[in-house]
Amino acid sequence: MINLIGLSKEELTNEIVENMGEKPFRVRQLWHSIYNRGEKNFDDMTVLSKDFRARLAENYSVDRPSIVRELTSEDKTRKWLLEMNDGKRVESVYIPEEDRGAVCVSTQVGCAVGCKFCHTGSQKIERNLTSGEIVSQFMVARDSYGEWPSPVNDTRLLSNIVVMGMGEPFNNYENTVKALKIIMDGDGLAISKRRITVSTSGIVPYIAKAASDLGTKLAISLHAPNNEIREKIMPITKKYPIEEIIGACKEYQKTISHYITMEYIMLDGINDGPEHAKELISLVRGMGVKFNLIPFNAWPGSEFKSSSMNKIRAFAAILEKAGYAAPVRVSRGQDIMAACGQLKAKVNKEG
Repeated sequence: MINLIGLSKEELTNEIVENMGEKPFRVRQLWHSIYNRGEKNFDDMTVLSKDFRARLAENYSVDRPSIVRELTSEDKTRKWLLEMNDGKRVESVYIPEEDRGAVCVSTQVGCAVGCKFCHTGSQKIERNLTSGEIVSQFMVARDSYGEWPSPVNDTRLLSNIVVMGMGEPFNNYENTVKALKIIMDGDGLAISKRRITVSTSGIVPYIAKAASDLGTKLAISLHAPNNEIREKIMPITKKYPIEEIIGACKEYQKTISHYITMEYIMLDGINDGPEHAKELISLVRGMGVKFNLIPFNAWPGSEFKSSSMNKIRAFAAILEKAGYAAPVRVSRGQDIMAACGQLKAKVNKEG
């Protein structure tokens, strides 16, 4: 049985028009029912004829992943442990602000990048998520908050998407791009590209390509000012040195004028000295960037400690004096292991 969630409009047209012999307007109706109204089964799609609904149910589904566990933090951050049809599990998180918030979605089961400070990196890669499994995470979040049909104004709570969950998005490039194009489609979920940020550890060949394929905002998991330090905490640096990442970012900005966010986790005694801040300034000179300073969030078995807030503030002050925004990220959802770098899906069936 084919799950229609995750099919492009062209693929959906092929199924409905070519394979089922229906008129093209049925594709628009079905797309609207799935992505604008969020209807979970064909019987609810009353805009479609009864006969068409019955025929759809014979060969197709619109299944979401099943929710193994839903947790809400004291600070209102919400995390879902989701199970796919094959039993594989991932986590997704909603991070609220005062009147809006971002859904953090995963792109892989586990991760092959192996950043030493990241809990997900300790879970070996199992497989890529399909485009439908990526899109469905946002739909599950919408279900949880009852935000259907898609709001047409700025009152939506689930206003942004950050592709920063489990996995490296650019190691699952085609499915990530396909999913985000579905999410951005104005006839359905309708999340603007300016409200989507894709985060990468620096998979150089896809950085500039994403500018033309997607045009979303870009975040680089930089975390060090030089290759020597970065190799110790991010082994992928051996394949993609910092200089190549910065070069790709410059190419990206030739197409997309957005500021690029440089994510920087603050690790005590490793990358948090004033000399490191000054190196960063030299590294990005001439580029439109802003820094996002992230206190390290501990997880069981981790070898690192977070820099003190005094050190982080001093680090930020050096960057700000040089003209770069350098806010310190407020860690959200730590009590439910939903903060940055803490995601790791439970693989045991007990949840």
